[in-house]
Parts: sequence; structure tokens; C-alpha cells
Amino acid sequence: MSTVKDQLQQALTVAMKARDEVALSALRQALAAIAVAETAGKEQVVLGDDQVVAVLVTEARKHHETADAFVTAGRPEKVERERAEAAVLEAYLPATLSDDDLKAVVAEEVAAHAGDGMKAMGKVIAAVRAKAGPTADGAQIAALVKAALAG
Repeated sequence: MSTVKDQLQQALTVAMKARDEVALSALRQALAAIAVAETAGKEQVVLGDDQVVAVLVTEARKHHETADAFVTAGRPEKVERERAEAAVLEAYLPATLSDDDLKAVVAEEVAAHAGDGMKAMGKVIAAVRAKAGPTADGAQIAALVKAALAG
């Protein structure tokens, strides 16, 4: 089983041979972000698959935010490219939980910390994020946990 980083590097080679500029750009940016994450700090580390996926989530989110900025600026030609690059990166992300599944995980964790009330919000969010994986939206988790603990 190859790692996510290996899959990205293989896809980069394929994109180069196919002269796919959108995929090439997205993969180069992602691999550069991974390299920066590996060399940040005092010692160089090798990122595991979960950490690489977290970097990919961040990079895909950046592309979506940039596309939104181009929409407000009235630059439709740039919007398409940013969304296409985000789609290239999202192909390497694991599937996210559906809204119903996420609500079920939140309900389970809230029930486990039922007596603590709002004080348990941080613990519940941490437990839900651990179960939901790195691709889950933190803001959505926080909103669901807050609503469940409040009412």
C-alpha cells in the first residue's frame, strides 16, 4: 500500500506526461506544502498519512477560499481554475461523514459527557474530531456540539 504522498508524486508524474496544467499546478502546490510541513521546526520529520491528508484539506480549503474571492471580484475565468485545482486535491481525501452520521457521533459524545454541560464542549469537540477524521469541518462540529449541549 503506497502512502498518500507517494500517490501524489505518482500523479504528478502522470500529470507532467499528460501536460495537464491544472493537475500539475495543484499537485506541485500540495507537495510543496507537505515539504514545508516536513521541514518546519528544528528537526525534519516524515509526515504520516493523516498529517498529509490534513495538509491536503488545508490546501483544498485555500483553493475554495480563493475561488470565492474571485467570484466577489468578478473574475470567472480564475474561479474555474481554482475549483478545478481543489477538485484535483479532493480526489486524494478520504470520504467525509454525512451530516446525519456526524450528528449521530455528536449525540453519542454528548451523551457520554452529559453531566458536564457546556464545560465539556472542548472534550466533546476533540472526541468528535477524532472519530470524524481530518476532513470534517471544525466549524460544523463546533456548531453541532454547542447546539446539542445547549438544548
